[in-house]
Amino acid sequence: MSTMATSLCLIFSLLGLAMVGGVKNCHPRCRCEVESFGLFDSFSLTKVDCSGIGPGTAPVPIPLDTSHLDLSLNSFASITDSMLSGPGYTTLVSLDLSNNLISQVSPKAFSKLRYLETLDLSNNALESLTDGCFTGLPLVEVDLSENRFKEFSLDLFTTRVQDIPIMVDLSKNLLASISRRTLGHPLYIKSLMLAGNRLKTVPMLTGIPLQYLNLDGNLISNIDTGAFDSMTELIYLSLSGLPELTMIQSGGFRGLRNLQVLDLSNNSQLKTLNPDVFGGLVSLQELNLSNTTVTPLSRTVFTLMPSIKSIILGPNVHCWKTHKQGQFHRQIGQAKPNDILTCDVAGMIL
Repeated sequence: MSTMATSLCLIFSLLGLAMVGGVKNCHPRCRCEVESFGLFDSFSLTKVDCSGIGPGTAPVPIPLDTSHLDLSLNSFASITDSMLSGPGYTTLVSLDLSNNLISQVSPKAFSKLRYLETLDLSNNALESLTDGCFTGLPLVEVDLSENRFKEFSLDLFTTRVQDIPIMVDLSKNLLASISRRTLGHPLYIKSLMLAGNRLKTVPMLTGIPLQYLNLDGNLISNIDTGAFDSMTELIYLSLSGLPELTMIQSGGFRGLRNLQVLDLSNNSQLKTLNPDVFGGLVSLQELNLSNTTVTPLSRTVFTLMPSIKSIILGPNVHCWKTHKQGQFHRQIGQAKPNDILTCDVAGMIL
């Protein structure tokens, strides 16, 4: 046998042992699934499902190449530093802690998950999280829905250092000022789920490339002018089922120039919508106003939404935009299309 053939056999044998070892290291009450990638399936990652195994098993030993870990439905009351540590945890890309009883999370509980991109903490009993508890994590998707948050701040994702005195020399007078410095950890969050909490205002989310935001079911009563000015990259926004929403100020959505889908359904206390509310939504394609009492809508609304294609006004009331070929113009040399807005029920658009 040639040297190359011997080397290949040795490599494949080692890979095989690694995969078998990964399966053997699976906790007896968990379910492990190995996914292979690359040429000759030379690279593998393991998905580990430990949902419903019980709170007394943490920390759960997992294979070294684990990429996804499901710890949902285990009645955890808290997350300590030791619960998410050990071999296998440092390679996690996705972690599911949903549907537990979590009310407390240690400030450093996630500190070793340096590759974590997706975190699900939904359906727990969290009222707050320590500032900086997500610092350094490359999180892209975060689900904190169905908890008890009254406020939400991006300080969860940043680290603050001690106060640093800054000395300023002004004509022989030394003035000392104290400033709070924030370390520059880049934030990658594109999807944030905050539905079903107790937020009373739209949170400030400046400086993140957010594309998907869900605030359904919160206690927001008023959306101020410019409330979303810092979320210029947002594509999808859901504000459905806000039981106390009575007013959206003119220009409330003005900063959302890239927004394509806006869900305002199931807001029974929202009685009127000034057309100026939709100013700035130049990319909006889908608008959901079902189960609200703001219809009929003024046709002038649609001049503010030039890209609109579909509007839902009720369970069986749907408006859509179609292109109708206009009259032939000799000077132009072609027919000019006209945009026609059609609804299932007449009189919904004035």
